[in-house]
Amino acid sequence: MTFEQTAILILLAVILVMFIWGKLRYDIVTLLALGVAVIMGLVPADEMFSGFGHAATVTVAIVLMLSYGLTQSGAVESMTRLIDPLSKSPALHLTALVVIAAFLSMFMNNVGALALIMPVAIQSTHKAKMTPSTILMPLSFGSILGGLVTLIGTPPNIIISTYRKELTGTPFSMFDFSPVGGVIAAAGIAFVVLIGWRIIKVRKTSDTTNLFEIESYLFEVKIPDENELIGKTVQDLDDSLNEYDITIASMLHGRQYTPVVRRRHVFAVNDLLILEGKQDDVDKFVSKNGLVLLGADSAKEAILQSSDTAIMEVVVAPNARIAERTVASIRFNTYYHVNLLAVSSSGKSHRGRLKSRKLKAGDVLLLHGEKDGLEETIAKLGCYPLAGNSVGFGKRKPLHALAIFGFAILSTVVGTLPLQVSLGGAVLLMVLLNIISVRELYEGIDWPVVVLLGGMIPIGAALESTGATQLIVDWLLGIAEGVPIVVILAAILIITMTLSDILNNAATAILMAPIASAIAASFGASVDPFLMAVAIGASCAFLTPIGHQNNALVMGPGGYQFSDYWRLGLPLEIIIVVVASPMILWIWPLFP
Repeated sequence: MTFEQTAILILLAVILVMFIWGKLRYDIVTLLALGVAVIMGLVPADEMFSGFGHAATVTVAIVLMLSYGLTQSGAVESMTRLIDPLSKSPALHLTALVVIAAFLSMFMNNVGALALIMPVAIQSTHKAKMTPSTILMPLSFGSILGGLVTLIGTPPNIIISTYRKELTGTPFSMFDFSPVGGVIAAAGIAFVVLIGWRIIKVRKTSDTTNLFEIESYLFEVKIPDENELIGKTVQDLDDSLNEYDITIASMLHGRQYTPVVRRRHVFAVNDLLILEGKQDDVDKFVSKNGLVLLGADSAKEAILQSSDTAIMEVVVAPNARIAERTVASIRFNTYYHVNLLAVSSSGKSHRGRLKSRKLKAGDVLLLHGEKDGLEETIAKLGCYPLAGNSVGFGKRKPLHALAIFGFAILSTVVGTLPLQVSLGGAVLLMVLLNIISVRELYEGIDWPVVVLLGGMIPIGAALESTGATQLIVDWLLGIAEGVPIVVILAAILIITMTLSDILNNAATAILMAPIASAIAASFGASVDPFLMAVAIGASCAFLTPIGHQNNALVMGPGGYQFSDYWRLGLPLEIIIVVVASPMILWIWPLFP
């Protein structure tokens, strides 16, 4: 084993450990690893950023932009209205939600498809007298399965298609994934809606009025005559507020209601303050500052009945700018002009001090702020609303957006234009027709995924150029000596699925594609069935909430525990292996 092979394998092992550890975001890990690879001479310096111009990276970015444009236009929002008449039948209701999520995920980012349907799903579960926990995991799994069907349904398909072009000169086309992916999706969805949802552990889930219990941490206090606070600003009170972990949620100054209190506000006699905090801390704060405690009921009523403000439940999205940061460092009031009233995780409200709480993907936040601009603020935070009809998707020329998207897909299928050109042109047309603004265009890109792809592609190339890929293949074939190639193909699928449960699916596809193609070459077999196995396995992450962004997104609203994903995910993955193995061999023969 050469120095280069040893070095790249050690670097790969460190990358995998860091990904699994999760203390650093995967895009940061990738950039650090890329820098180390260049310093060690594993990746040429002039090729360090070649992955960012790679066809797979560019295509994924364009697909994300196009998906966001469809969402903002309101083009797919009307589909969710078909669900309401079915809410009286739990089975039909669940089936409709999952099928719509799967269908949308065939042509748009599946995280966006899930975020679009999730508020409707939660609202409709109440009508159907079901808990969100029975439906959100099937909804997440359905949106993941839908992505298997088309080239643009999920990043691994794009990566595998591009890799095939590098090997054979011809990429997979838009619907080359459909025969295998479609059957797998149909089988998986059938299991989920007929059997799977019944074995999900029912958990207590987020609910604005029950779980968060607003009245237990909102208190109304009055500034009496001759109080020391009169004439001082909110900023002057910072030390005392921080000491007791209390936030001024809103206030009534004279006859003017202030929904979000600024730090420069000057206190006056008879000001009414709505304080957020724990009972004991509020009591100490009131006593120290000579305030008059009026009660919780009036505070709750003031918050809920204000015509200028709104309370909204939102879920922290994966890769949100506030994820993995403490509440104190985010400064909701100062920077975003909203109040964070409460946080829940896995269906349980956080009872400790909020300011020291580190927010994670899937956490449910209760935000309070002015109605005008609240939705824009939620988008800036990187969150998705959980209340039905809460998101203004713009509804800007939805028919135009659908026509543009349809023409782009058609031109790709018939071969008139290359995929990147047709989808890129569709994005430009959406901007020119004001369906989506340029600023929104870039907000729609999942930048950590783009950085991950741009960094991992040169590292993946180094695995091949150093001969490390062949070492891994020789080791695997040595273990599987005498095993039929059909079993090895199934093993590739299972290994890829297992990696995808703990790694990002795009990284899994980048790492496994060269290994799978080298194994195919060692048998003199066609590379297509092996690449198809990698594409399917990389996108089928159902055992953990960290394997796919959708699984993390529903964890908080569904009240799920880490172990809950195994109950539904394990039998689903077994079904996928049983269905996918013969389908791959039928559609993509080993020896054509």
